[in-house]
Amino acid sequence: MGDRRADRINNHKKHLMWMLGFSDDECRTVRMSKYEIILYWNELDHAFIAEIPELPGCAADGPTPQEAIANAEVVIQEWIETAKELGRSIPEPKGRLIVA
Repeated sequence: MGDRRADRINNHKKHLMWMLGFSDDECRTVRMSKYEIILYWNELDHAFIAEIPELPGCAADGPTPQEAIANAEVVIQEWIETAKELGRSIPEPKGRLIVA
């Protein structure tokens, strides 16, 4: 059951990437985490912000939604690697946290 849910979340993220203008190749090659990413425009920074609420302090930005999401995926992996190195616990991804 858990694998099917993870597959649905991953497919949803890839569909979102496609809708945001990622190419088919980019949608296939970007390693998608299972953590929720909240994406929004920040006028002050003139950038798209991608926050990962399940990983404290984990966020990325970019001039386009595509770059912000791609940067977020990199930062997620770095956050996890750093937590492992420091012996800290890594939260299990819960998927969608906020329902609009």
